Amino acid sequence: MTGQQNPSGRGATTDPPVIESAAVGRPAYSQSLRRAPESVRAARRLVSSALRAWGLEELEDAAWVVVSELMSNAVVHARLRTVRVTVTRLDECVVRVAVVDRSRQVPRSKTADVDDESGRGLAMVAALSCGRWGVDPLRWGKRVWADLEVVRG
Repeated sequence: MTGQQNPSGRGATTDPPVIESAAVGRPAYSQSLRRAPESVRAARRLVSSALRAWGLEELEDAAWVVVSELMSNAVVHARLRTVRVTVTRLDECVVRVAVVDRSRQVPRSKTADVDDESGRGLAMVAALSCGRWGVDPLRWGKRVWADLEVVRG
């Protein structure tokens, strides 16, 4: 696929978002993004598009924090130029937000001191996903994911 530049001429060079078929497997949105800080915004837009299409807008704030953290980690620690962001609907009220990159380095939660400027992101991901997050090793890298659920009364 060929990438396209965003209209402003700055930011993430991306492949257009792909809506994966619901006929086989689960419905999902995915997009390859440059491994760059400005791609975090494009990842949030993808998440918003998926959640709105599925009527799960209640998850948007949490999903933005999760995808921002996963993308930021990939920007800092991954290799190669691109990462893949996916948003998959697991069932009526559950979505999985994931970032796939070409690094085998597994992210680890750490305890940040009061003066530390980083180190709290995975704790936020764990809290927002009620501990349902993880890392799937892949032959050529890894997938870091978190499941978010709408609690309906």
